[in-house]
Amino acid sequence: MFNNMTFAHPWLLLLLALIPLMIVWYTLHYKYIKAPLHIPDTKMFGDGGHTLRHTLYHARFALRCIALVLLIVALARPQSKLSREEMEIEGIDIVLTIDVSGSMKGEDFKPNRLEAAKEVAQRFIDGRRNDRIALVEFAGEAFTQTPLTIDHNILSRQLSAMRTGLLEDGTAIGDGLATAINRIKESKAVSKVIILLTDGVNNRGSIDPETAAELSGEYGIRLYTIGVGSRGDVLYHDEYGRPFYSKADLDESLLTRMAESTDGGHYYRATNKNSLNEIFEQIDKIEKTRIDVTQYHQTKEEFKIFLLLALLALALELLLRIDN
Repeated sequence: MFNNMTFAHPWLLLLLALIPLMIVWYTLHYKYIKAPLHIPDTKMFGDGGHTLRHTLYHARFALRCIALVLLIVALARPQSKLSREEMEIEGIDIVLTIDVSGSMKGEDFKPNRLEAAKEVAQRFIDGRRNDRIALVEFAGEAFTQTPLTIDHNILSRQLSAMRTGLLEDGTAIGDGLATAINRIKESKAVSKVIILLTDGVNNRGSIDPETAAELSGEYGIRLYTIGVGSRGDVLYHDEYGRPFYSKADLDESLLTRMAESTDGGHYYRATNKNSLNEIFEQIDKIEKTRIDVTQYHQTKEEFKIFLLLALLALALELLLRIDN
C-alpha cells in the first residue's frame, strides 16, 4: 500500500517536531507534580497500589503522541502512486550479407578483410539482442549460412566458421543480395534491413545487382552497402605463404546506386578496420529497436487509514482516563 508514497502537503510534516517538545514537557511536568513520600517500610501497602490503570499511566500520554503523529501525517495527505507500464518491443529483421571471395583475404585490414569484418559484425550482433538476424555469404555463388533467428549463439558460431574457399570463387553481388531478399521478404517486422559487405566488382552470378536492389526496395527492405578495401596496392599471401600485391578493385558507383534505390539506404566506404567499426556503429544507431511504451499512473489517497488509527489511539487514551 505504501509503495511510492508521496505527500500532497509535505510541509505539514514539520509539525512532527512538536512531538519531542511534548515529551520533554511531559517529563519535566511529571517530575514536578510528583510529591515525594518517605515511608520507612512499604510492606503495609502490599501490592494493592499497582493497578492496571497505574501501570498504564504513561500509556495515555504515549497514545496521545501517537494520535498526534497520525493526525499530522493524515493532514499532509499521503498518496500512493499506482502505475502500470506496458512495453512492446518490435524487433528489426536484419540480414548480414558478407563477401567471402578470395579477395577478402587482403591484409590491408588486420588480420585480413574477412576476419576484420567478422569481428566487427560480431560486436554488431551482440548489441542487437531484440532483433532477428540472418547470415548470408557469397562469392561466385550465394549461400544462406543462418536463416533469421533470435538465437544469437547459433548465429555467432556460424559467423565464426565463415571463411574463404568453401564457395566457388568470384563476386556475385546480385546473387548474394537476391538470396538475402528471399530470407527477409516475408518478414512481418516493422523494419527490414540488409547489410551487404563486399570488396570487389560484380563478375559472376545470374542476377543483376541493380535489379536485385530495386526488388529490395519493392519489398520495403532498406539496403546498406559497405565497400571494404584501402585505395592502392593490397598485400596478399598465396597458398604457399608467398607475399604478392594486387590493386584494389571496387565498384563504388554500383554499390551507391544499389543502396540509394531503397528508401533510407546508404553506401559506406571502409578503408580500414576502425572505419568499418564506425560504419557498423552508425548503422546500429540508425536502426535502433523500436520500443513502444504505454504508461498508466493513478494516485490513491491514503490519509484515511492514518486518520482512523489516530481516532483509535484517542479512543484508547480516553478509556484509560475513566476512573474505575
